Amino acid sequence: MKKSNTNGSSDSSKPIRRATTPEARENQLIALATDLAERQLREGTASSQVITHYLKLGSTKERLEKDILAEQKKLIKAKTDNLESARRSEEIYKSALEAMKKYSGHGGDDD
Repeated sequence: MKKSNTNGSSDSSKPIRRATTPEARENQLIALATDLAERQLREGTASSQVITHYLKLGSTKERLEKDILAEQKKLIKAKTDNLESARRSEEIYKSALEAMKKYSGHGGDDD
C-alpha cells in the first residue's frame, strides 16, 4: 500500500507565516489539521477516529448542542449587560440624591 503524505506539506503549498499570538497559532494548527483530515477523507486513508469525529459533527444532537450553547452565550451576555445597567442606574440615583440634598441644604461639605 502506498504511503500518503500526511505531514501537510506539498509542492504547491505556500509557506505559512507563523502567527504572533497563541490564539492565532491555535487557529492555524486547527486549519492545517482540518485540511489534512479532508485530504485523508477524500483519499480514503482517514482513520476511524477521524471519520467518527466528522460524523459526530454532522449529527442532529451535535447541532442542537451547538444551538443550546449559542443561546446560553446570549443569555449570559444579556445578564451581564443587565447587571452593568443596574450598576449604572444605582450610581445615577446616588448622584441625584446627593445633588438634591445639596440643593435643599441638608447635605454637602460646603456648609
